[in-house]
Amino acid sequence: MGIDFIHSRMKTLSALLVALGMALMAIAGGSDSDNLSLDGTWLPVQAELAGQPMPDVVLKTISLKIESSRYEVFVGAVADRGTCTVDASAKPKGMTITGTEGPNKGKTFPAIYEFNGEKLRICYDLSGAKRPTEFKTVPGTQLYLVTYTRKKI
Repeated sequence: MGIDFIHSRMKTLSALLVALGMALMAIAGGSDSDNLSLDGTWLPVQAELAGQPMPDVVLKTISLKIESSRYEVFVGAVADRGTCTVDASAKPKGMTITGTEGPNKGKTFPAIYEFNGEKLRICYDLSGAKRPTEFKTVPGTQLYLVTYTRKKI
């Protein structure tokens, strides 16, 4: 994967991360235990876009903060903020992320999520077309899959 590809996807990734934050807040609205547990700062430990792994050097620049029903994602110094709604009854659990500030302002990303305490996994469709049905990405798509762990204080 070339540097130009990575740079071209950084803006979209930033928006996704912001959306993820919103999604996490929305998850909190869908489940009391998720709501209490998702607040905090999350760091990506693994991610892939369109079947290609994201380099560690990129992952180290990303952080996600969730507080109540708001999210804030940073990719380096670039912030993306927004809102998220969840559908905890869907299989897999679903979310809709909407950017309100930053590079993804006005964009909506359908996603699915999985949460188990200290680990959060989200798969987004960066094209905005439809909610993913499984936690995997494939070449030729704009599917983005990321696994986060809670930042230790």
